[in-house]
Amino acid sequence: MNNPRLAARYAKSLLDLSVEQHQLDTVYADMKYLHRICLSNPDFVTLLRSPIITSDKKNSIINAVAGANVSQITNLFITLLTSKHRESNLPEITTAFIEQYNKLNNIQTVKLTTAVPVSDDIKQNIVQKVKGNSNYSIELQTAVKEELIGGFKLEVGGTLVDATILHDLNEIKKQFLNNEYIYNIR
Repeated sequence: MNNPRLAARYAKSLLDLSVEQHQLDTVYADMKYLHRICLSNPDFVTLLRSPIITSDKKNSIINAVAGANVSQITNLFITLLTSKHRESNLPEITTAFIEQYNKLNNIQTVKLTTAVPVSDDIKQNIVQKVKGNSNYSIELQTAVKEELIGGFKLEVGGTLVDATILHDLNEIKKQFLNNEYIYNIR
């Protein structure tokens, strides 16, 4: 059900409306809240995408989950989505809205994945290195995955830097499977 063009159009419309109503930061906080709900609760996303449950029922469930925690503009937007039978695209719309908000405000999202939690000093150093001389603000998102063994993965925009021990071990494994060293021995 992933439809990035549709999500981008709805997100752009909501962004324009919230700028016009001087509610941009409020709606941004609402979208971040809904985005966290969609990420943390796969059952909620399944409910949104279910063809069996009617749009009215979905609207009442969404209002029960988020109604009191989001602004009037966001509530009206959700009602519009459900009336147009587009509620299944809510997770993608929240993601697209956040991306468009970040682009509008010159915010660059950087994802850092490590094997162990890193200190605040290291986080600040990474932010400073990534920022360099650019005029972007940096939003650092961190994650811990023990299976990386050591090192880090850094994702900036569309670029991924994989400096993990797991990556190095997989590269060595590929070299051994391809027998690249057999020819050098003979």
